[in-house]
Order: sequence, then C-alpha cells, then structure tokens
Amino acid sequence: MFTVISYDIVEDKRRTKIHKHLHGYGVRVQYSVFECDLNKKQLSQLQQELAALIDINTDSIRIYQLEADSARRTQILGIGRVSVEPAYYYVGG
Repeated sequence: MFTVISYDIVEDKRRTKIHKHLHGYGVRVQYSVFECDLNKKQLSQLQQELAALIDINTDSIRIYQLEADSARRTQILGIGRVSVEPAYYYVGG
C-alpha cells in the first residue's frame, strides 16, 4: 500500500533515530517525509517500532495510507518524482 509518513520530532537525537529507521522502509522525499510501499504486516511492525522511539508528549508522526492508484495520481510541483516503484516487473504473456 502506498504510504506517506511525516514526522515532527522535537529532540535531535530522536529525530535522527526516526530518520534512520524510516530509511529501512521507504524513500525520503522531503526533510521529514517518506514515501513507502508497505503491506499490512510491515505497516503494523513499523507503527510499533516508531511508537517505541518517540516521546508521545512532544513528538508527532503521521501515517497516511493511500489507495493503490494514489501514487499514479500524485502531482509534484518543482523537482522530484514519486518514489514508490514495484520491486519487480512481470514481462510476458
């Protein structure tokens, strides 16, 4: 599922941990925004991991789950491109 994750983390050390952790799941498209292609199990695991890393009293992480065709409909003004691409392509009949 096409998933957009944004974060606002107050402390530099925690912010760096979140940033490094999200690199294992998706592509950074802006300073605190990642685009990911996650299945339900991966999303659930990621939510648990992120919850353990943040301070719920000061930090915020937003996870937007979008329909499959949302990546195709995403519009970008300026530089960049939608980063979620399939892991493989089927070629054949």
